[in-house]
Amino acid sequence: MGFIRVLIGLPLIFIILVFAFVNNDMAVFSLWPTGVEITVSLSVAIVFLLLMGYIFGWFFTWLSYSPVRSALRQQKKQNKKLSKEQEKLVKEVEGLQDNIENLKNIVPTEEKKSFKEKFKGLFKSSKDDTAETSE
Repeated sequence: MGFIRVLIGLPLIFIILVFAFVNNDMAVFSLWPTGVEITVSLSVAIVFLLLMGYIFGWFFTWLSYSPVRSALRQQKKQNKKLSKEQEKLVKEVEGLQDNIENLKNIVPTEEKKSFKEKFKGLFKSSKDDTAETSE
């Protein structure tokens, strides 16, 4: 974007400045409601008006982007808030994972039964279980 701006802007500025300095006759500007008349060189008037147009254009562009700047400030605040919340949740998850590890170490692990023992357990009756526990 910057390259295109320079590519168009520089020749345009050069043409306007050449036009301004070629026309160096004196011109009379009268400010209507006050009755004040100003006599200046036409080249000075052209350069002055060009400069004022640039300044006003820059100012109104800056004003038109004020809602965007406001939205960006709000988004930055929200991003900071969400980052803090994320850090808090990450610490909470780490604490919960530590608790899980501690509980795994505290609870004794049961011996895993083999498939054969589980299969035999399916066909035992409840009478067999009570007989085994009484012995």
